[in-house]
Amino acid sequence: MDEAALAAALARLDALPGRDGYVTETFCRRARYLQPHNGRRVDAIRDCLRDEYAASPLYPILLTSLLEATDRVDSTTGVQMAYLKEWAPRSHRRLELRRPELLAGAGVALRGDALAVAPHLPEVDLAYLDPPYNQHSYYRNYHVWETLVAWDAPAHYGVACKRADCRDPGTRSAFNSRPAFRDALARLVREVRARVLVLSYNDESWIGFDELVELCSVRGAVHALAFDSKRYIGAQIGIHDPAGRRVGRVGRLRNVEYLLVAGEKGEVAAIAGRDARLAA
Repeated sequence: MDEAALAAALARLDALPGRDGYVTETFCRRARYLQPHNGRRVDAIRDCLRDEYAASPLYPILLTSLLEATDRVDSTTGVQMAYLKEWAPRSHRRLELRRPELLAGAGVALRGDALAVAPHLPEVDLAYLDPPYNQHSYYRNYHVWETLVAWDAPAHYGVACKRADCRDPGTRSAFNSRPAFRDALARLVREVRARVLVLSYNDESWIGFDELVELCSVRGAVHALAFDSKRYIGAQIGIHDPAGRRVGRVGRLRNVEYLLVAGEKGEVAAIAGRDARLAA
């Protein structure tokens, strides 16, 4: 990694003057994910990445920096199914490019259907699985990031200005289907090639804790870590109609996030720690 070249590129991109483009029109005016002063800068920086850095080894790092910078000044509660009626306080800040946190050494990124890819990957020390919790696909939940990466100015629909291809059934998977979810997860847990498996889930999803333990036990011992967590804020915001009138009641404010660690007993115990619950 040429740290000097990376710092120079970040400084140059961060200093670019903004200009109107797809992001400004779509995500600042038609929808309100970003304030226009930041949307214009995203347009300018992303165009420059396409035109001047696409062949550079710095390209994926610079694009990651832009995604992280945009996330720090957006006006959502996290997912991009909707935006806040009033600008979030952070959205007033100036978008700032920063060096992403990078791991030492080489790495490989793969994109594909987990069920098709997992059995053919080389064995690894540890595999981490974070499946969807419900019918909402990550493609739809984070459609703005999909557009910033593809930079294809897609047609869009609805007040959230989702990409038109969000309607394509191919953007969903078996993990977004309640009838298909259990069998898909069981197959993935069984076929992924790893000495230790870590699975993330929570207590308000499609299958319960005992069933999760049963699925993971095919790999050996299972330790479960449970964390009391504040529930997604959209659960509270969603009780109001588009005019801001209260039309529902807030339900649960907390949930339990699970991490299940499965594999050879000694390795699992060393990873999960003494406070883990031995589930199997």
